[in-house]
Amino acid sequence: VQLVESGGGSVQAGGSLKLSCVASGFDYSTYCMGWFRQPLGKGRVRTAAITTDDATIYAVSVKGRFTISRDNAKNTLYLQMNSLNPEDTGTYYCVAVHRLRCNGGYWSASFGDWGQGTRVTVSS
Repeated sequence: VQLVESGGGSVQAGGSLKLSCVASGFDYSTYCMGWFRQPLGKGRVRTAAITTDDATIYAVSVKGRFTISRDNAKNTLYLQMNSLNPEDTGTYYCVAVHRLRCNGGYWSASFGDWGQGTRVTVSS
């Protein structure tokens, strides 16, 4: 399993970024996918997830601002982030979990395969 994130960067509050995660080495369409955020010095927090049926879940803090999507033809996961604020700062990780462990998108953070992360910094 290989997951390669891109699209991170520095942006001012109110701005937008779009993260991408290209997956390889597994049957992408049979895996739930998600984005976790890790602030500096803190644990990883589920930000958004999408199931194999395209059902989506979001953390309360990002609902209405972030949109997760997947393109099975391109083996790619996306996270469109709008109206960014400093609390969104952190390293964003792409995660893949087989559908048998997906639990509707609420899988344990101890499961899955993780990318190397992409850094997002939002300044006020």
